[in-house]
Amino acid sequence: MDFGLFYFADEARAGTDQYRLLLEGARFADTHGFSAVWTPERHFHEFGGRYPNPAVTGAAIAAVTEHVAIRAGSVVAPLHHPARIAEEWAVVDNLSGGRAGIAFATGWHLDDFALRPENYGNRRQVTTETVDTVRRLWRQESVEVNDGAGEPVKLRTHPAPIQPELPTWLTSSGNPETFRQAGELGVGILTHLLGQSLDELVHKVADYREHFARNHSGTGHVVLMLHTFLGEDRARVREVVHQPFTDYLRSSIGLVMKAAEELVPGLDPESMDSEDIEFLLEISFDRYFDTGGLFGTVDDGMALLHSLEKIGVDEIGCLIDFVPDTDTVLDSLNHLDRLKRTWEAR
Repeated sequence: MDFGLFYFADEARAGTDQYRLLLEGARFADTHGFSAVWTPERHFHEFGGRYPNPAVTGAAIAAVTEHVAIRAGSVVAPLHHPARIAEEWAVVDNLSGGRAGIAFATGWHLDDFALRPENYGNRRQVTTETVDTVRRLWRQESVEVNDGAGEPVKLRTHPAPIQPELPTWLTSSGNPETFRQAGELGVGILTHLLGQSLDELVHKVADYREHFARNHSGTGHVVLMLHTFLGEDRARVREVVHQPFTDYLRSSIGLVMKAAEELVPGLDPESMDSEDIEFLLEISFDRYFDTGGLFGTVDDGMALLHSLEKIGVDEIGCLIDFVPDTDTVLDSLNHLDRLKRTWEAR
């Protein structure tokens, strides 16, 4: 199982350099044998708002690393022209010596689609078409588009990338259809545990593998994003992550509500007051701390990794930047590296 670093920050990071954790974390990943660094695309919100374009952050990572893969987690496909995606990421591929990769997402937030409002209603179809077009452009094929006069014209993007094929994933918040679609397309799947349990993930991964094998050679690639913080003492880790992770859950209240239906049958979100919501966030934190994140000690992490290996997870995207203090997070990476080395030596 591979280990990557994943970023999805809010604006609460201490200090004046908002990108120090990104760059120092990337250097750490690069020199300690991690597989990848993932950065997101987020718009118009303080949560994640320092990452509006993963190609820009990817280029910065390329400049300070030599080995680690540089990936978008994710490009929101319906917000962009596919030629623009191909151009930007070909630059990242060249800057990095052939280390670029993209997970594509359909997007869901209405405000984000202020950039391309015409694509919101059919965003799933647009995503499928965009993935296909970007992969063709990446291979240096010419594709037909309309020019400024509305006339069809065939164009090829520049610069040519180094990798002949673009490493590609589809991002899923748990929709089984996305898992099947990724298998049919022959691309990887990037997912998380907000809104789905490990038991549910077992069946979705198996379905993905089946559809992949039916249409392509190989078995595909499953990346699971997990909020991650490790330390010497489990109780101390819980103390450190409790407030920032609860704040993260609050920002994702829709997914929390979905997951809570399993914890509290018959739950009616419309009838909940502020105290009810805080209670829900607290029990949600307990659940995710115990089973939905990479929290605790190295020994705790090893137990989780064995479970994920049985499910069929190929890589963990360790989301590290939800704890506000940069130095605390950077120090915790040493424990994560010890977990990685322990896992590799088992």
